[in-house]
Amino acid sequence: MTDITAKNVSLRTATAVAHVGCTAATIERIRENKLPKGNLFDVARAAALLGAKATPSLIPHCHPVPIEHLDVGFETETEGDRGKVLVRVFAKTIYKTGIEIEAVTAATVAALTVFDLLKPVDKDLEISGVKLLEKTGGKSDRMKSSGAGHTAAVLVCSDSAAAGKREDASGKIIEAELQKHGVKIAEYKIIPDDIETIRSQVKAWQSAGVEFIFTTGGTGLSPRDQVIEAVTPLLEKIAAGIGEKMRQYGNERTPLAMLSRSLAGSIGQSLVVCLPGSSNGAKESLDAVLPALFHAHKMLRGGGH
Repeated sequence: MTDITAKNVSLRTATAVAHVGCTAATIERIRENKLPKGNLFDVARAAALLGAKATPSLIPHCHPVPIEHLDVGFETETEGDRGKVLVRVFAKTIYKTGIEIEAVTAATVAALTVFDLLKPVDKDLEISGVKLLEKTGGKSDRMKSSGAGHTAAVLVCSDSAAAGKREDASGKIIEAELQKHGVKIAEYKIIPDDIETIRSQVKAWQSAGVEFIFTTGGTGLSPRDQVIEAVTPLLEKIAAGIGEKMRQYGNERTPLAMLSRSLAGSIGQSLVVCLPGSSNGAKESLDAVLPALFHAHKMLRGGGH
């Protein structure tokens, strides 16, 4: 099964359909509720619910998704001597992965049930048109916020890395992750964890029009962790939700994430994001907020949500 541990929980929906072709005479019997096996739609709706719930047992790579809402509807149509039963399924969940396979499975099982209930009275049945009409949430929504065309700078705040005593890892990870989202890296720099040095560099990049400034390191509680003290007075607006999201995401993976003081906020039309100095902390914090973070670019220039 695909590893989904890095994915964010989000609201996800899916709409699927299926058609059962039959004779026009069969449609009339459905409408008059004159079928030997009883009411068609009640049984088929129940079958759809069972099919959706059984999806991870039927499809090998499907994760068990909590089905928080499933609506099953039916329509009948006739044209000449032919008719059609249309099955429509709408599914909803708040989870790390999508619910589209559950919706398609529900529509398929409902169509099979309709087929089964109609076969005693109709020998010319056909299931067709099984497809996913729409899905929302997850990757499909995240793609609406793209880093393409944006610029970013990465500032590594570390006494040991600046002194050449260790090689930077977190800054390179941040750089690589941003490039995956199409962001152009304006500059990457390593400096000591010194308040005035940090402030000077952040202000220089902001003055140069860099849209996103990412710092790494200096967000802990040790005496030399000074990034938050350096950056906070520069911020005109604090985006508390960004820091909260990074800690919440990190806490799901290690209790040590609660010790991070990571924060974010704006200076003019630049967004500054202070990330942890550990490789895992930096990577997981970006997993938590990208690419939604790029929407801040529009907001900082007067655009709405």
